Amino acid sequence: MKTQKHDRPFRHPHHAAGPGGERHGGGRGFGRGFGGGFGRGPGRGDFPKGRKFSSEELQLILLALLAEQPAHGYELIRLLEEKSGGFYTPSPGMVYPALTYLEEIGHTSVTQQGNRKLYSLTDEGRVFLEENREQADRILETLARIGSRMGEVREAFAGVNAVDPEAADALHQARHALKQAMMRKRGCSPDALKRITQILATAAEEISKIPE
Repeated sequence: MKTQKHDRPFRHPHHAAGPGGERHGGGRGFGRGFGGGFGRGPGRGDFPKGRKFSSEELQLILLALLAEQPAHGYELIRLLEEKSGGFYTPSPGMVYPALTYLEEIGHTSVTQQGNRKLYSLTDEGRVFLEENREQADRILETLARIGSRMGEVREAFAGVNAVDPEAADALHQARHALKQAMMRKRGCSPDALKRITQILATAAEEISKIPE
């Protein structure tokens, strides 16, 4: 990753804390990947362990979203939730400090709208984003892929026919078991994530072949 033109690193002074209080983020740029999560090394990354980005990674993704259009903080949270199909929802306690820092280093500007702040990308922020566009796009594509798979799972179970209560109950139990299994696999390795994705895709394909 290319470094910014400022003297200080591209990070918020308070690093994002993951489950159990571990700290994500590190030195300059994105050298630590996703803090030991789905990404395993510099310049790589699939999805953050514990569904959290490091502070640097979150800042980069916020810049990418603001490049599309100005937004309020809560809108950025909602966009990340939507892009991942509800799998990743950052807390306000992570997003707003990141936005404040981006404003401090000149990568975003703020327009006050009552008691709300509208964040926009500055020219300097746009230049920095373009220097790191490949990594930003890779993370956004992963979020979109996860969101698509989650949508497929929901759609597969959307047409439960209550005419047969016993069958409907069995389907509900199977859906619950799948949800619990997915939750237990949060923060798994890239290889495990790929295998889960393949299983879901195969299941969706097999279900679509069943005669109505």
